[in-house]
Amino acid sequence: MKLSGKLVEIKEIQKISDTFKKRSFVVEYVENPQYPEYILFELIQDKCNLLDDYEPGQYIDVNFNLRGRKWQNPEGETRYFTTLQVWQIVPLNQSSDKSGYGSDADNHENDDNSLNRLPF
Repeated sequence: MKLSGKLVEIKEIQKISDTFKKRSFVVEYVENPQYPEYILFELIQDKCNLLDDYEPGQYIDVNFNLRGRKWQNPEGETRYFTTLQVWQIVPLNQSSDKSGYGSDADNHENDDNSLNRLPF
């Protein structure tokens, strides 16, 4: 699956155990500008470093798998957990689709630094 949006927040890497680590981040997805969605994604193990070259405010494509887990607690209650597990992050450039953010890129196509000034 794929989603494009603005990187809003990057969490620190969490060491869950000696053999498992994860990192979360939030992307603002705007299908309807009146009601932006804030989507929490998760990176695990060697994928945690995929965010090292990114900062909040950047526009990215996120490629991920939808994961679901079933867990039964000691009292016998069953719980379900859903995660969006990321396997690739790609920076959006000026010519890429901004998925609902609109684009003022055409107004700046000859300006080398225009991506930094797009009014998103």
